[in-house]
Amino acid sequence: MSVKAQFPGEQTAEGQFVRQEDTFRGWVSAGGRTGFPAVAGRYHLYVSYACPWAHRTIIVRRLKALEEAIGMTVVDPVRDERGWAFREVPGASSDPVNGFRFLSEAYTASNPAYRDRVTVPVLWDKQTKRIISNSDDDIMRMFEIEFDAFGDGGALDLYPEPHRAEIDTLNAWIYETVNNGVYRAGFATTQHAYERAAYKLFESLDTLEERLSTRRYLFGPRPVESDWRLFVTLVRFDPVYYGHFKCNLRRILDYPNLYGYLRDLYQIDNVAETVNFDHIKRHYYFTHDDINPTRIVPIGPLQDLMTPHGRERLG
Repeated sequence: MSVKAQFPGEQTAEGQFVRQEDTFRGWVSAGGRTGFPAVAGRYHLYVSYACPWAHRTIIVRRLKALEEAIGMTVVDPVRDERGWAFREVPGASSDPVNGFRFLSEAYTASNPAYRDRVTVPVLWDKQTKRIISNSDDDIMRMFEIEFDAFGDGGALDLYPEPHRAEIDTLNAWIYETVNNGVYRAGFATTQHAYERAAYKLFESLDTLEERLSTRRYLFGPRPVESDWRLFVTLVRFDPVYYGHFKCNLRRILDYPNLYGYLRDLYQIDNVAETVNFDHIKRHYYFTHDDINPTRIVPIGPLQDLMTPHGRERLG
């Protein structure tokens, strides 16, 4: 019996999901050394509230107070065979910069030969009329360190110099086993590929639960980049990944430290407004019709991420 894959071009013969590499890796720099200087109003961010990779960039843009320096447009959470679309629906809009109907138009405008999957986020340069980057890792980092002349003026440091090597190492492990781990389980097309990814995911969650038993955030008393990279997966876990992606050994609710940590991050000023559960649930349950052919969006789970978390005790 053949099994339909969500993204056939990113599936191995053994049923493993292997995510495509980011194509556009330009870099905006504070001094303009890369040819793309950090200038207020020049760059525009195309995102989806549903996508965890895009959500990371939304959070950093908000925490660094870069709204006035970098515009942002949200796509429709429901993606069909034409890809991400700009539509006037609640929480999303048409494209005010280029008048694109679909995000794919930004890709072909930047590279007419582009044939890979169209992804969010996208950082667009209004001056050269092309994509600078479709790498969430790079976009986060640019917002963190290259735009300090704007927004908060560099007051918030999400990539502190003393911890950069450790942050990079932890980021890579979290990405491989947790951020992408839920997808490797959810998009697997064989039992073996699914079980291997799912068990590895929960081994990592168990390790993170232990790490967070003695420190408030991953590197101590203040959140850094790694915390926000983990947050976007945790906040989607119980509503989506637990059921839809069959990552169902345990919920985040069942981990005392991880669940408190999730609520702690969610309650930081301006973060909750970046989380749109309607977009998240409608995207996954409606778009992934190979996994959920009825396209019924579940009404639950009931959760209150504003309840006290008690993690102040860790300093």
